[in-house]
Amino acid sequence: MSEKIFSKSELAKFDGQQGQPAYVAIDGVVYDVSGVEAWAGGKHHGNLAGQELTSVIDGQSPHGRKVLAKLPVVGKYEA
Repeated sequence: MSEKIFSKSELAKFDGQQGQPAYVAIDGVVYDVSGVEAWAGGKHHGNLAGQELTSVIDGQSPHGRKVLAKLPVVGKYEA
């Protein structure tokens, strides 16, 4: 099975709103954050699901990338 490739517009559909799953892209990898309570409703500390958030996790997040290992990978991101 081939890996799902997400464009910017495709990723934007997965914003955690109206029953959609919540996905975020970090460094070319798309993660499913739907099961993370802190991402309820597709929002987490002012950040929105359905977006590429590498600069946010590297520059603003207190936990950094260590949380990514716990998340399901759903595909690759290509802007």
